[in-house]
Amino acid sequence: MPKLWDETIDAHRRAVQDTVLETTVALVTEHGLASVTMSQIAKEAGIGRATLYKYFPDVQSILMAWHERHVAAHLGQLAQARDRAREPSAQLEAILRGYARITYKRPQDGEIAAFVHQGQQVVQAQQQLRDLVRDAIADAAAQGAVRGDVSPGELADYCLHALSAAGRLSSEQAVHRLVDVTLSGLQPSR
Repeated sequence: MPKLWDETIDAHRRAVQDTVLETTVALVTEHGLASVTMSQIAKEAGIGRATLYKYFPDVQSILMAWHERHVAAHLGQLAQARDRAREPSAQLEAILRGYARITYKRPQDGEIAAFVHQGQQVVQAQQQLRDLVRDAIADAAAQGAVRGDVSPGELADYCLHALSAAGRLSSEQAVHRLVDVTLSGLQPSR
């Protein structure tokens, strides 16, 4: 097949998947997980049921695919924030501020959150996030910008646990203060 044809087919598949993912999330948000059927999703997405089943076996797998894409996008944003900064300490700060902002804007409850925040997929995503933060801490510690008396892994856990509180804060200013307090806990002892 010509390359253009392949690109067109791939683009079509991505568009169908995107539509299915967003339609499913909207339907589950409105009606609840137990009330949404594959037939409803196909109808709302404007595709046939047979086409839908080519992509996904059930509603739960659609939600898991949506969450996986969502998590990958967040990890990508954090890596980009890190890469835009030059110094290791600035890279660490960019990651922590980005994570706190994502946590602040993410819905903390609801049926979808309860469903997708379980299982091996979440464990893997949390490990990727922890590794990203741990590596940034190790780089900053090597430059003397972060305390060296505690392992980078322990400090990563500290940061992630502290910043998980951003989801319960009332303003972006409060999120900035939380990141500032978290960063101050990383300062080398004098």
